[in-house]
Amino acid sequence: MTDTTNSWFNAGPVEAFTGQSFTEISIGKTKLAISHRDGVFGAISNVCNHAGGPLGQGRLDGDYVVCPWHNWKFHRMHGKGEPGFEDDAVPSHEVKIENGRLWVNTVPASARCKKPHAPHPLARPVKREPGGIRVVGISTTAQDPANPRYSTSEALLEVAVQHVQEQLKCETRLLKLSELKFRACEGYYSKSAHACTWPCSITQMDEADQLTPVYEALVHWADVVLLATPIRWGQASSLYFKMAERLNCVQNQITIQDRVLIQNKVAGFIITGGQDNIQGVAGQLLSFFTELGFHVPQFPFIAHSRGWTAEDMEHNIAAVQHSAELRQGACALAERAVSLAGSLLKTNAPGDKTERGGRKAHRLEIEKIP
Repeated sequence: MTDTTNSWFNAGPVEAFTGQSFTEISIGKTKLAISHRDGVFGAISNVCNHAGGPLGQGRLDGDYVVCPWHNWKFHRMHGKGEPGFEDDAVPSHEVKIENGRLWVNTVPASARCKKPHAPHPLARPVKREPGGIRVVGISTTAQDPANPRYSTSEALLEVAVQHVQEQLKCETRLLKLSELKFRACEGYYSKSAHACTWPCSITQMDEADQLTPVYEALVHWADVVLLATPIRWGQASSLYFKMAERLNCVQNQITIQDRVLIQNKVAGFIITGGQDNIQGVAGQLLSFFTELGFHVPQFPFIAHSRGWTAEDMEHNIAAVQHSAELRQGACALAERAVSLAGSLLKTNAPGDKTERGGRKAHRLEIEKIP
């Protein structure tokens, strides 16, 4: 049995802990979350079992502490998980009040217990399976699937995907974001870089979220990604940005672990719309996808727009529907992307580590000098 005779720590005057639900304290290397509710104090580890979130920055749901990162719950007194998850527990600590001071026993009254959780299928090692070149088309057009309309960018994407399937014998998939029900990014990265996990926290917590096929295709399955977007007020579609925000979990692995999930993959883009700003939209797509780790072929996008003054979308649709040149351009873009992907797969050049100087979230050594 552990000797607790001299293990009590004077945390401070009681009134310092009564004005708020939580107070975070550190005793050496031990981080604790002191809670106060209805005149009763509790003390548990400040480190969540899931991803290390600071429990003392969370909120109370009755007597359960809700982690601010991913909403895991632990009882503020005994540290056990919420009903049904009691096998997940964080250490709890005894507390007492003497002479107006709050004392905390530094020896845990209960141990940390982590219930085994099967890893999410997306968390498996990134390893390309044998086979021919695989191409995924992603349409970001926003529309009602029950009442579909003609989308010029989606139509050209379908032409490109069909071409590589029939003429180049590639395996293909076509994903339409309008047919997938997925939640918007909920800003875990804004809480802490380490709260933005791979796989995405939402994907891990919400089985109904349907962005998994996109993650599966981009990280594990595809060699080539062909993305199509309309122009909306000079920008890519709203669904594109909704997807892109959720893809921050892929880029964040580079930032926090120097782990590049996207290896030897190629991206190409199809941009159409009744408005202008093609180059601005293309610049955003190129910047984002290359930051994820994608390569791009020579002339990495094709585009069509009737410009700012042409507010006649029926003519824009007709132009795309009857243009053999745009179809040929879409096929040629796909061929360039497949060709580059083939070259990359032959070399199989490793790229899992990057020089950090000048990269996102890397402070130069000279900036670290006091």
